Amino acid sequence: MTQEQHYDVVIIGGGLVGISLALALGRLSQPPRVALIEAHDYQHLPPPGFDARTVALSYSSRQIFAGLDLWPTIEAAGVAPIHTIHISDRGHPGITRLAAVEQGVDALGYVVENRVLGQTLFAALQQRSGITVLAPAKVSGLDLQGAQARIALEHSDTKTLTANLVVAADGTQSFVREFLDVKTWQRDYQQQAVIANLAMDRPHQGIAYERFTANGPMALLPLPGFADTPHRYGLVWTVPQAQVASVLQLDDAAFTHELQQRCGDRPGRFMRIGTRSAYPLGMMQIREHVRSRLAFIGNAAHTLHPVAGQGFNLGLRDVAALAQVIRDAHARNADIGSLTELQHYANWRKRDQWQTMLFTDSMVRAFSTDFLPMVLARNAGLLAMELFTPLRKRIAHQAMGYIGKASLLARGLGL
Repeated sequence: MTQEQHYDVVIIGGGLVGISLALALGRLSQPPRVALIEAHDYQHLPPPGFDARTVALSYSSRQIFAGLDLWPTIEAAGVAPIHTIHISDRGHPGITRLAAVEQGVDALGYVVENRVLGQTLFAALQQRSGITVLAPAKVSGLDLQGAQARIALEHSDTKTLTANLVVAADGTQSFVREFLDVKTWQRDYQQQAVIANLAMDRPHQGIAYERFTANGPMALLPLPGFADTPHRYGLVWTVPQAQVASVLQLDDAAFTHELQQRCGDRPGRFMRIGTRSAYPLGMMQIREHVRSRLAFIGNAAHTLHPVAGQGFNLGLRDVAALAQVIRDAHARNADIGSLTELQHYANWRKRDQWQTMLFTDSMVRAFSTDFLPMVLARNAGLLAMELFTPLRKRIAHQAMGYIGKASLLARGLGL
């Protein structure tokens, strides 16, 4: 049996970014009718994407969740504030520290496990009326021609949805992007991120470490402690593609020894290592953020190297901006799916996305070489940041997620 149903907004992809948009739209004074399509069945459990990885939330992301009335729940479930970011170049004198106190905030950001963030968002979704969750469901076709978008959906009985606006939040391997042949700029770094949780011999004191080595950056992110492991860090170790297998095959003693050699003793001694995994690293930027009846957000629009910890944060700022554009269009009785309205979103997000991606890519390339002129230049840059407060504060402000026009949610205000 074929059914046809109409919604104001259909969100394709029910991961962290997709759910965040659904929750944001649900808080509008005139909430649109929203359908959230997800391939996994998470009526009772979050999907596999809500794993044990950690997310470094920027300060602006904290404000966005505060504006959605979700931050108290996330904080209570377990976050670790980042008071200081310590940046160094292994084997060279360049060093700088970014401090929350210089920005007049409690923390530059917060580290939370995906599991905690996912469970909080999923629970909020279950409680929010006006949002229809279609899961497990698979989009098999999309037609953007005409006054409404049409979405062919494989879900129980075959369904055809119509919508004023379709939002693609279906991740790096976006079906929507591929189906519509939307072009991208891409770079394969020929690296993978090895991730694991670490037990330490001393408190982290809210310090995050970014350590650059010749083979790529290494980050230590402070984590909330447990009764048996009160002092914890989350590791993100960038490893060249050819070395990934050998790194993962190291026994725990050899792995922690290698980490200690690369990180030094400043963070403390590594006492125990959790389960290790790896994922490939690349950069991707979509060439068309919007079409008539369609907008891209999150990893469907851009993916980043994790060196600056901005991937999810950039997607969350997409959410905040698009929700505000939809709100403003509703207030004017405008068509939320028209190219004219969606262009406001595309123009708004352009500077933040490009500046964040260029900054991240420049860091990866500048700190992944032993070419002497580049070594001298990057260490001079780190020392300049340490010596000149205005420069250091500007970089910290960008790390907090404030580039260009800040949305209402990013300022901690409601919609």
